[in-house]
Amino acid sequence: MNLLSAENISKSYSEKQLLNNIYLGINEGDKIGLIGVNGTGKSTFLKILAKSEEPDGGRVIIGNSIRIEYLPQSPYFDPEATVLEQVFKGNSETMKLIREYEEALQNHDTSGEKLTKLTHAMDTLNAWTLESEAKTILTKLGISDFNAKVANLSGGQKKRIALASALINPSDLLILDEPTNHLDNDTIDWLEQYLNKRKGALLMITHDRYFLDRVVNEIIELDSGNLYLYKGNYSIFLEKKAEREDIEAANEKKRQSLFKKELAWIRRGAKARTTKQKARIDRFEKLSDSIGDISEDKMEISVGSSRLGKKIVELEHISKAFGPKKVIDDFSYIILRDDRIGIIGQNGSGKSTLMNIISRKITPDSGIVDIGETVKIGYYTQENYHMDENLRAIEYIREGAEFIENAEGYKITASQMMERFLFSGTLQWTPISKLSGGEKRRLYLLRVLMEAPNVLLLDEPTNDLDIETLTILEDYIDDFPGAVIAVSHDRYFLDRMAEKIFLFEGQGRIKQYTGNYTEFKEIEENETDIINSKKDNNKENVSKNSEAVDKKKEKPLKFSFKEQKEYDEIDSVISELESKIEETEKRINESSTDYGLLQELLAEKEALEKQLEEKMDRWVYLNELAEKIAEAKQNK
Repeated sequence: MNLLSAENISKSYSEKQLLNNIYLGINEGDKIGLIGVNGTGKSTFLKILAKSEEPDGGRVIIGNSIRIEYLPQSPYFDPEATVLEQVFKGNSETMKLIREYEEALQNHDTSGEKLTKLTHAMDTLNAWTLESEAKTILTKLGISDFNAKVANLSGGQKKRIALASALINPSDLLILDEPTNHLDNDTIDWLEQYLNKRKGALLMITHDRYFLDRVVNEIIELDSGNLYLYKGNYSIFLEKKAEREDIEAANEKKRQSLFKKELAWIRRGAKARTTKQKARIDRFEKLSDSIGDISEDKMEISVGSSRLGKKIVELEHISKAFGPKKVIDDFSYIILRDDRIGIIGQNGSGKSTLMNIISRKITPDSGIVDIGETVKIGYYTQENYHMDENLRAIEYIREGAEFIENAEGYKITASQMMERFLFSGTLQWTPISKLSGGEKRRLYLLRVLMEAPNVLLLDEPTNDLDIETLTILEDYIDDFPGAVIAVSHDRYFLDRMAEKIFLFEGQGRIKQYTGNYTEFKEIEENETDIINSKKDNNKENVSKNSEAVDKKKEKPLKFSFKEQKEYDEIDSVISELESKIEETEKRINESSTDYGLLQELLAEKEALEKQLEEKMDRWVYLNELAEKIAEAKQNK
């Protein structure tokens, strides 16, 4: 069932074309992730689909009785509303009833005919479930005071309230703009599970690659005003995009080859005397207009940094509290030259405080922070620090440095570095005030790196940065010749960069783990299993279990009839699948110009590779079983 159709959508800001005659259909059961470089118009596209902004051209058609719930990047909040009132801002009959009921309770109007009517109406519409679910979701999102005034909450808390409101309002299509921003890792895990279980279609912008991998079944990429659709999650998108770019590169090479031939003909002095020659000149002009650069702009950063001595940063017994709340309690650590540290923990637990202490922006209540003389800290904070929006983008970068030396000693100018960060010549001279939020964050990151630090502190770098920027930042960190410490809720980013994890457990305690985020989770789960095992097991149970095992007759180890047949045939089956894949790859290479056939062949190759992977798993299992059977026979 089609829920929404976008037809021929176009949108421009000044001279910048964001959307160019885009088509999109959203059906029941679709879970779509929208990705693209910051500033390409992703948020604008969502606003148009949610009908909170009008396109320059085209139309959005929404099915009859289809309900859409939209979480914008900057939601509106009523400062006088309580948390629950803000959550129940929807206009449905149920939402209005719950607001009225909550208002009656707050006014202590707990007797009389009005409350009786409201209670009966709540029963009739089954609104109790919705109210209970709202409170459960708020609690999961870290909001426990339901009667707190919205005006008194932090920006992150307000965003979580807006997310709760979007989740609780019944809808056929849920549109979310950056839902994982301002959420800690545990909350993101919960949201991932919630969206997987939720019925109804989903369209969201997120730069959390694990989130995309585990939640969506389709990726749409917005690139240079065009929309590209990919069936599957983020991992499948990466494969299919690489294939698309290979095809485009091959076609571009053919166009350039033809262009060179036509250019040679024109230079020999072609004259437009005949119709045939005139047509050929026209073709040359069209080729000249359409010719592209095979190597797309990529944000490649050649690492440059200041010299770093032996002493980096030493933290000795530091403690910090804000009023009665202790966020760091007697913490000591010596930062090493090649440290890659990921910091995680619940919001408000003190992660940013530790970063500010290391950078000497704040002083600990007790303890010593000893920083080496050669240390030059680059600190990417959650705010766009010292960003004068009246400056042009390149002026802001030049304030940091006119040029930077790369790892080989070559000088790269501010303008060249901006080009590598996808700031074209026009965009470089654009006033900062006219850049999108994501473009400002990318510009700020470049400014930090342009100052050639040798210790890099990153506080939530994955908020508002697009996936391509994050990928290049991760590559930069791989080669960075100094210490890197990052606060992040992005599990993919932590897996890529971290070799140690600092976990803020609460009440000022910081626990250290060796490994990246996934390895930390495995250690944590093992620790939990051990604790649970100790609670559940006792000597009596162990002895009873061992007696039961002794009494149990061991069955002889052997192949079943079906397994024996499979074992005898599996080598030839694998060989046949490999031949089919090789034949399909040849057909793909021969069909680079037939896009329709190419898509069919790529799908066929994907299916064959999946079959091969399954058969290889079975081959391993069957051969291991055969070895065990042979070993058992020898031991008899």
